[in-house]
Amino acid sequence: MMAESRPKPKSRKPTLISKLEGCGGVVNKAIIIPKEDGIISVSDDRTVRVWLKRDSGMYWPSICHSLPSACSTMEFNTETNRIFIGLDNGSISEFSFSEDYNRIIFRRDYLAHDSRVAGVIFSLMSELVLSVGRDKFLQWHDSETGRRLGGYKLNAWGTCLQFDDESKHTFVGDYSGTITIIRVSDNGHQLITCLNGHSGRYLTFLITGSIRSLAWDKSKKLLFSGSFDQSIIVWDIGGNKGTAFELQGHSSKVEALFYCNQSCQLFSSGEDSRLVVWNMAAKRQETPEWQESDVCQKCNEPFFWNIKEMWNAKTIGVRQHHCRRCGQALCDKCSCFRSTLPAMGFEFEVRVCETCSQEITDEERAPMATFHDVKQNVVSMHIDEVKGQLVTCGTDRVIKLWDVTSLLM
Repeated sequence: MMAESRPKPKSRKPTLISKLEGCGGVVNKAIIIPKEDGIISVSDDRTVRVWLKRDSGMYWPSICHSLPSACSTMEFNTETNRIFIGLDNGSISEFSFSEDYNRIIFRRDYLAHDSRVAGVIFSLMSELVLSVGRDKFLQWHDSETGRRLGGYKLNAWGTCLQFDDESKHTFVGDYSGTITIIRVSDNGHQLITCLNGHSGRYLTFLITGSIRSLAWDKSKKLLFSGSFDQSIIVWDIGGNKGTAFELQGHSSKVEALFYCNQSCQLFSSGEDSRLVVWNMAAKRQETPEWQESDVCQKCNEPFFWNIKEMWNAKTIGVRQHHCRRCGQALCDKCSCFRSTLPAMGFEFEVRVCETCSQEITDEERAPMATFHDVKQNVVSMHIDEVKGQLVTCGTDRVIKLWDVTSLLM
């Protein structure tokens, strides 16, 4: 009797569809055109390009429009076909595309900043154009008249931006590692709060965690921030309890984030060329606060800065560590065990104490994220959940289009 042949299950990994090359500078941002087989990109070579799929299956530019300065970022509104391009000289140029994406029409310039524009957002509901730049300013303009409505001075370079249409809350990430939340209006603004959490405390040396990217879950009111300190923090804005969850899955700077509302997944990437897909529907826990102590909380060995105890015990002090699960301050021998803690965001093995090591079950070790190699230093990404496609761009001047249908299931 002939054995029944069954199709092999599709592997849950991104599949490369096409590579778009030809840009003369770093591609700073690329997005997928929802109702077309096409991609819009802006780069440091001062061009905005529209890449359309041809009969040959290849993507070639239908538009290659040059601007007066390097294009640092952009925002595309699919309902109106309007695009807002942030430039290195501080201005924002607004254009619109023809229906067939073969022509670009200039609308106006916004003289928003004195230096490079780092982020721009257009809200059709509020008719606002919001932007942040290296001049340490958040600015917002009326998109109907081009008139400046207000501004806010930050303490450091602005690096990224998100906006909630319903509440008009603006989230601004900056170079110092602070996220400033401001409610903007036509008549002024209201400073809500500042969030600080990226300090690089899990690295060997403490570093300033410059915010590189933000993503916003408008349904659950969750804000995601990716940083130079290799971590991602999930801020529960809607919960009003100050809850924050950490995600540790990168070995270098986190440059790009994108949240998929339908599948409740967060995509992250950066300098380590790793694409990480986080399951945000799973229940997660806050990492504990690190406990302070002058001696190991297990064996009472003094830490190396505790001169008095070292003198009394006539011993050399030991280096301080912390258990990532309970937060106790421990010496190396009392925290020599390793385990993954996916519910706390640790997808790789981290330091834990002996007690926690024995308490952690196999179920608790089950991963809540998947990892994929995209072979590219990613600076920006965009996902079309309907098409099941992901576009990444990076410092290699290459745009990559991926099929991620299997990841979005």
